[in-house]
Amino acid sequence: MRVNRILLSTSLVVVALVLQVCVLARLHLPGAVPDILLLTVLGLAMVYGHVGGALIGFGAGLLADLAPPADHAAGRYALVLCVIGYLAGLIKPETGQIKSATGPMVVVVGAAIGSTLLYAGVGALVGDTAARHVGLGSLLFTAAVYDLLLAPFVVPGIMALARRADNDPLAETGSAAKATDISSGWLSGGTGLKIGGQRTGLRVKAARSRVARAGRIKGVKRL
Repeated sequence: MRVNRILLSTSLVVVALVLQVCVLARLHLPGAVPDILLLTVLGLAMVYGHVGGALIGFGAGLLADLAPPADHAAGRYALVLCVIGYLAGLIKPETGQIKSATGPMVVVVGAAIGSTLLYAGVGALVGDTAARHVGLGSLLFTAAVYDLLLAPFVVPGIMALARRADNDPLAETGSAAKATDISSGWLSGGTGLKIGGQRTGLRVKAARSRVARAGRIKGVKRL
C-alpha cells in the first residue's frame, strides 16, 4: 500500500475505534452496538479494493481486539474484519466511482449481518456462547438497522477522503483531459491563432490594396 493510504487508513481507523469505544459502546442501545469501525473498513475497501480492504480490516480488527475493554480472544475480530474488507473490496467498480447509493447500502447491511454471524461462529469454535444467551436474531436485526442508519454519515465521507488522499486516477484523467481540451483549443482554434490568422489576412489585404493602388498610380502616370 502507498504511504498516503497507510497514513489515512491508520488515522481513520484510530478515530473510528476511539468513537466506537468511548461513545457508541456507552449508549447502551438495545441489541448490538453501532459499528463505526466496520463502516470505516467498508468505505476504505470500496475505494482501495479487496487487497487493501483485507489489510485494513485485519489491522482495524486487531486494534479492536487489543483495545480495552475487549473481553474476547485476540485475533477474533481481526479475522472477521479481514474477511469483510476483502469481500467489500471486490465490488470496487473499474471506473473508480459508485454511481448509485443502493450498492453501498446493500453492502452495509450484508456486512453487518455477515460480521455478526462470523463473529458468533468464531466464538462458538473457541467456546464463547454469549451470542446464544443474548439472542442471535436480535443481534442481527439491530446490527443491520444501526449500521444502516449510521452509514450515510460515515461511508460517503470515508470514500471521499480516500479518493482525495489517493489522488484518484479518474480525477487526474479528467483534469488531464480537460487540460488537453483547453490546450488543443488554443492550438487548433484558440484565440491566439485566430488573432494571428486575422492579422495575416489583414496584411495580405493591405499588400493587395497597395499593389492595386500602385498599379493605378502607374497607369495614371503613363497617361
